[in-house]
Amino acid sequence: MLPYLTAESPGCGGVIKSAPEDFVVEEIPRYAACGDGTHLYLTIEKRGLTTPAVVQRIARALGRKPADIGYAGMKDAQGVTRQRLSIEHVDPQRLLALQIDGVRILDVTRHTNKLRIGHLAGNRFDIRLRGCSAGAAEIATAVLDVLARRGVPNYFGPQRFGRRNRNAEVGLAALAGDYPAAFAWLLGRPEASDAPAEHTARTLYDAGGLPGCARAWPAHCRDEARWTHVVAQREAGPAAWRTLDRRLRTLFYSAAQSAVFNGVLARRIAVLDRLRDGDIAWKHANGACFSVETAAAEQERCTRFEISPTGPIPGAKMSTPTGAPAEIEQTICAEVGLPEIPRRSPDGITLDGARRPLRVPLENHKVESGDDAAGEYLRLQFSLPAGAYATSLIREITKSPDA
Repeated sequence: MLPYLTAESPGCGGVIKSAPEDFVVEEIPRYAACGDGTHLYLTIEKRGLTTPAVVQRIARALGRKPADIGYAGMKDAQGVTRQRLSIEHVDPQRLLALQIDGVRILDVTRHTNKLRIGHLAGNRFDIRLRGCSAGAAEIATAVLDVLARRGVPNYFGPQRFGRRNRNAEVGLAALAGDYPAAFAWLLGRPEASDAPAEHTARTLYDAGGLPGCARAWPAHCRDEARWTHVVAQREAGPAAWRTLDRRLRTLFYSAAQSAVFNGVLARRIAVLDRLRDGDIAWKHANGACFSVETAAAEQERCTRFEISPTGPIPGAKMSTPTGAPAEIEQTICAEVGLPEIPRRSPDGITLDGARRPLRVPLENHKVESGDDAAGEYLRLQFSLPAGAYATSLIREITKSPDA
């Protein structure tokens, strides 16, 4: 349970994503398309599909490779998302004529370059919470007033850590070269919340019954069944680990890095808007970082939300703080099982690392209550910078990790 910035305020409860229309997110582009060039920018609306799934379907429909299609940000399947994609050397009318389930093409225009991850200023959210307690609008307004003044805690959201919230443990074990533990987190260690068939398979894995485990996985766990076969043939060592897709292994390492950041933010949550001597500060205007020698000399800029303290994404290119901030980061790394800052994983994947602000600004926030065919709701509208998670804001209002 990560601590709240607004712990002194009550929560209103409620759940998000009861229906796709209850969670609407729209990208805020970093720049407008110029109207000329060989690249076509598609503004799409998707529902029930991840961004990679949409890319695959469009690529298949056009007879192109998924790598030919660019996008600025990844969006998950739950909810309604409006975002931009890009592709080069295609007739605009062919794009507008595409018929793909779960996808609407809203607009096509031209530009001079391919969209890349990060070509994004932020996201606008329009979210309806259902099942809230009495006085939810007043509670939400009070919490948002604090977040607008002090900042939204920039926690990595649960999406980062996987369906079972265990991606970080997998990544940390693999970074330590403990592949039996990594596979145990992947394939064993059943939990009460697991579906019965999955619970059986994981129990068999822990007991060493690999043939029975491989047969026991339900149909939606095809990857787990395949990995179980690999472990049975090669044992749970580096050779078996390398059979996992490189992107998947990178995802596990990213989750491990994210766990370190969340741990540091949790330790500093009560003073996330206060600089300390030795901090690495983040400039919100351009994302540049600099070392803070004397916190008192820079705190006024922090109060104006021009700059913020940062936390670590451990890796080779990460700047390191000094003094008390360094001690906190070293302590958290040790607690999660990462005693040294990794530069490369044992399987040869480079871990660049970075700094990430402990807080992000909240803009254009609005609260209203209402009801529709699905019942009463609390509607929240707000904007966050790219890379920030709406769930980190929602949990402050609901005081529920499962919002």
